[in-house]
Amino acid sequence: MHEIIFEADTPAGRAFDIALLLAIVLSVVAVLLESVPAIRAQHGPALRAVEWFFTILFTVEYLLRLASVGKPIRYAVSFFGIVDLLAIVPTYLSFFIVGSQSFLVIRALRLLRVFRVLKLAHFLGEAHLLYAALRASGRKIVVFLGGVLTIVLIVGAAMYLIEGPETGFTSIPQSVYWAIVTMTTVGYGDVAPQTVLGKFLASVVMIIGYGIIAVPTGIVSVEIAASLKKATHTQACTECGKEGHAIDARYCKYCGAELV
Repeated sequence: MHEIIFEADTPAGRAFDIALLLAIVLSVVAVLLESVPAIRAQHGPALRAVEWFFTILFTVEYLLRLASVGKPIRYAVSFFGIVDLLAIVPTYLSFFIVGSQSFLVIRALRLLRVFRVLKLAHFLGEAHLLYAALRASGRKIVVFLGGVLTIVLIVGAAMYLIEGPETGFTSIPQSVYWAIVTMTTVGYGDVAPQTVLGKFLASVVMIIGYGIIAVPTGIVSVEIAASLKKATHTQACTECGKEGHAIDARYCKYCGAELV
């Protein structure tokens, strides 16, 4: 069962994954169509029946995945394990929260398995490389965002004192919102400075914004360059179900089980 569900190297496993991908696409299309008022008014019951059919199907598949690994908890808390769970929870939540089934579009994340099914291992390797780079640069980005938050708080408070409620800066939170919109170069224009000093400060914030945008990119780029030498393959561990092991790996780097 593990070979069929988790691997795509056998005809049965490949057929299972292709059928699963088609089911995911059809279920997402059904959710999208149900959100269109005209289609929902005419085919609402049928679309909800389709939605429940795929939810039950994915529930059974999720339980089979847990049953086919030696350590189901490890798979349950992995990326794909969480995505698989989130792909079925919204439908059951619709009993308590009206409209929660719209979040079923998260099933589209399960289409990431197409890289393994089509044997596009180099794409999967690139995905693991990007994930590793983001994870390695996480602390640096958090520190950087903390600095940015401090800047927008100071700029927001300064703009509140300079402009005041008369020009739309009715509070410090409103001014901080303006600072964030300006620094990220979004520029909605719903709030804008009117005084000379306010416009000067806005100009400084805009220039700072261009420089700030490049910093996270540089941080992640450095980590990607450091991870380029690491190669991975698509074999899934029979115990925890996780992937991303080195080509010459004999044991799972997550749970220590032997790779077979």
